[in-house]
Amino acid sequence: MWLPAATAQGKPAATVVLAVSARAQAGDKAPRRTDFEPGQLERLPQHTIRTTTPWYSGAHEFSGPLLRDVLDAAGVPARAEGTARCTALNDYRVDLPLDDARRFDVVVARLLDGKPMSVREKGPLFIMYPFDERPELRTSVYFSRCIWQLKAIEVV
Repeated sequence: MWLPAATAQGKPAATVVLAVSARAQAGDKAPRRTDFEPGQLERLPQHTIRTTTPWYSGAHEFSGPLLRDVLDAAGVPARAEGTARCTALNDYRVDLPLDDARRFDVVVARLLDGKPMSVREKGPLFIMYPFDERPELRTSVYFSRCIWQLKAIEVV
């Protein structure tokens, strides 16, 4: 009988909530993939924004690591050019410029009003822009870059 290595050693297999893939060098043939478990995202510096959105009534708090910190932890250079192709659990995709991660405090939210988000509540991860702090972001362009039920980011 085959068992995953972690299970065979008596430890439960880790739950991956986010996979980030990127080429480490421009000439790399295959992207390097970094899998994040909930605890790994929790150990990154946390940031909270309180903002209103088209998806909820009133202002809410979204907490989690900044997108730039997640990308950095995955080995994506801070000055990398390109696009973060974000994929949801239902395979819906959104592309956002990597420059957004540098210019704005974009949060990979794992908490909504201090509580983990279930899939039904648009979780477990939701990319959120600081719309109330940066009114210029309150446009359909930036609203469309928010993706809930985030499961993967591919840097292209």
